[in-house]
Amino acid sequence: MGLLGEAVLAIWNDIAPGGDAEFVHWHTKEHIPERVGISGFLRGRRYEAVASEPRYFNLYETDSLGVLGGPAYVERLNNPTPWTRRALPLFRKTKRTACRVAKSLGQGVGGALATLDAGPAAGHEQGFRGWLIDTTLPALLDRPGIVGVHLCEADVGTTQVKTEEKKLRDRPDALARWVLMVEGVDATTVQAVCDDSLNPDLLERHGAALEAALAVYRLSYCLTK
Repeated sequence: MGLLGEAVLAIWNDIAPGGDAEFVHWHTKEHIPERVGISGFLRGRRYEAVASEPRYFNLYETDSLGVLGGPAYVERLNNPTPWTRRALPLFRKTKRTACRVAKSLGQGVGGALATLDAGPAAGHEQGFRGWLIDTTLPALLDRPGIVGVHLCEADVGTTQVKTEEKKLRDRPDALARWVLMVEGVDATTVQAVCDDSLNPDLLERHGAALEAALAVYRLSYCLTK
């Protein structure tokens, strides 16, 4: 089954010093339920970093990429609640990307997840995608303790729609290229598998750009429609 739907919104962020308790309270009680309540949103999750940064990773699964640029979602982005207006200025180092799901394998939700912000080097898009989809992702899913593997590719146009919420953050959002996610039963298992099968030397040899960045997170909250 893998991810629900054909698209995801991936968001990484830190929070200003002293603001974590307020962020988690707002995100759990209002923000994720609000987002999951929008037509076409299927599931929302928040993760907290184990030994990497940014501290938080947030994942929303949607029916299609059109949901992330559609009127129901954009209306919410342009009409933030009072609590959202207080919370968003706490965000730091935000990276936010709407993606189409290129491949998703697995069942259920793991207790830990690794994100790899990667992309192909110039001229290597087809080869890198083929190596991931045809060889690497199926092999990773067979590893003990791994429950899901996903490749999602950025849609720049959908991501960069101008909204009122973006004005509330401290600076413009950064953008990921391809988002590779590995889910497992715990952080130690996920980290070990990524170190073995998605290390920088191996990625570069198969066509990845040099700036690939790996982070490992534990699941903090998950809400399904």
